[in-house]
Amino acid sequence: MSLIECRDLTRTYTRGTEKITPLDGLDLDIEQGGFVALMGPSGSGKTTLLNLLAGIDRPTRGSLMIDGRPVHTLSRNALAEWRSEAVGYVFQLYNLVPVLTAYENVELPLLLHPLSRKARHQKVAAALDLVGIADRSDHYPRQLSGGQEQRVAIARAIVTDPTLILADEPTGDLDRESATNIMDLLKQLNTELGRTIVMVTHDPKTTAWCDTVLHLEKGRLAESDFNDSTETNSHDEVISETAS
Repeated sequence: MSLIECRDLTRTYTRGTEKITPLDGLDLDIEQGGFVALMGPSGSGKTTLLNLLAGIDRPTRGSLMIDGRPVHTLSRNALAEWRSEAVGYVFQLYNLVPVLTAYENVELPLLLHPLSRKARHQKVAAALDLVGIADRSDHYPRQLSGGQEQRVAIARAIVTDPTLILADEPTGDLDRESATNIMDLLKQLNTELGRTIVMVTHDPKTTAWCDTVLHLEKGRLAESDFNDSTETNSHDEVISETAS
């Protein structure tokens, strides 16, 4: 079953008199429960696609269905509500609020929901425990290592129990050991909790944890590789692309 369906997905920007099209007529299906890596040179459309999937940006043309919802037609308010419930976003540089503790950073998305303090506490505690950072809940970002900060960021992304997790270079600022630990954690969320993950990466080594690798060039899908490793692959067929 496809969680994400893109048809003729296009995003064009205007810079002065010049038109720039980072995403050009993309047709794409991503199956529920997949772990997909997006690769390609700078300017190939990776981050543009991620922002469209997150509801941060809107397509210029085409349609985007996520979990049966026409995301491309939602009003601004409806889009914000959907995004707060359905999408968790993990950033390369963590984007933690420096004056808030790890606990308070993870709690932030829940403040948009009508939950009691007790219910928020239960969700935050569960998320911190799941990512293995519960013993640092009262620490501020400056007191954490890069790997620990990214764990807090992942806890924040999953605390609302989203259907879709989007990650933009989640290991780009980490040493190899920390990067491996973060990829192990993302794979755990994918296999044990069934979360669909779409990850932008420049690091080919991180694709070993993914089911499928998509290569974008000039806003179009250049090729897709299926990871057949029994060690990392838990899905027979994660993604299919309809030639545009």
